[in-house]
Amino acid sequence: MEEGLTDATYLILLALLKPQHGYAIMKQVHEISQGSFEIGPATMYTILKKLTKREWIILDETAERKKIYRMTDLGRSVLEKDIQRRKLFYEIGAGFVQQIGGSEHEKA
Repeated sequence: MEEGLTDATYLILLALLKPQHGYAIMKQVHEISQGSFEIGPATMYTILKKLTKREWIILDETAERKKIYRMTDLGRSVLEKDIQRRKLFYEIGAGFVQQIGGSEHEKA
């Protein structure tokens, strides 16, 4: 099985389902995670650079010199695969807790 995305990379890619500039990405990550995940500018721009190098996102500069990041088809494919991986892990974990955790809890 392929190694999954880090939580920060996953949330940034989710934020980039619509093209955005850096500050908007940070705000979107905060909103998506319901305030449970904060990403600083240094971390975010390091990740954006890696994602650009992998061609998962591209950087567009507008006439106003604004830098807008946009997800590529490859990036969307990677995100969709990671969503499926996370869903599988959730289902395995939930089932395991229900099966094993319930019987252990009953013994206590």
